Amino acid sequence: MSSGSESESALRRLVTLVDGTGLPAPDSLPRWLAPLPRSVENLGLSLAWAVVGVNLVGTAFGFWYYRFQFAAEPVAIWPLVPDSPVATLFIALSLALWKLGRSNDIVNALAFFGCWKLGFWTPFVLVAFADGFLATTPVPMYAFLLGSHLMMVVEAFLIHRYSDFPVGAVAVAVAWYGLNDLVDYFVPVLGTPHHTLLPGQRIVDGAITHLSPTHELAAAFAVVLTLTATFLTLATRVKKLESGAGRRE
Repeated sequence: MSSGSESESALRRLVTLVDGTGLPAPDSLPRWLAPLPRSVENLGLSLAWAVVGVNLVGTAFGFWYYRFQFAAEPVAIWPLVPDSPVATLFIALSLALWKLGRSNDIVNALAFFGCWKLGFWTPFVLVAFADGFLATTPVPMYAFLLGSHLMMVVEAFLIHRYSDFPVGAVAVAVAWYGLNDLVDYFVPVLGTPHHTLLPGQRIVDGAITHLSPTHELAAAFAVVLTLTATFLTLATRVKKLESGAGRRE
């Protein structure tokens, strides 16, 4: 095969990644519900298996990152501790199930909530409490945490292409992330509140300290993100139904 033919073949493969071939047709959603350029949506969905792999690696890294907090938390509360790794696991499962033809709307809703919420909450605390984080976190790791979590927000806006966010599925996601907010900031089930460790916190005799107003600011933004995720998923549902694109319950 000539180099020209090889180049043309490679170009066609690249074009296929972004032109939507073989992907769910996009719905007529307003830009505030589907903010990504169509080509970016298509690229993310075309490379879904690669995205799944990256998120599984991120999940493993996240559990490693939480190793010190795990050591200080009761084992019974561990499922509610590693918020970001669980969110990347949800989006990996969401995309994998869709690719396998077994899309699950509950997993899809959990993935949207997780990517939206942790994708914004982590950058918020990293920037709001930058001095504290940079005092103990190398700049490359700080930049990695900031950028990788913002990419989670991008991933969240792939899901509307293959999920209608049924009300029941959204209710499950609200219950899960509402429970997270309660035990992370307001009603700790075992020991102290269980949110991700923030600057100034210490582990003393197995108990984690919590500082004000750091705790309150982190809590307020977490609740705002849970509420906005609820609004965005239900608004997507309504807009799809209005356009006739939504599936019947």
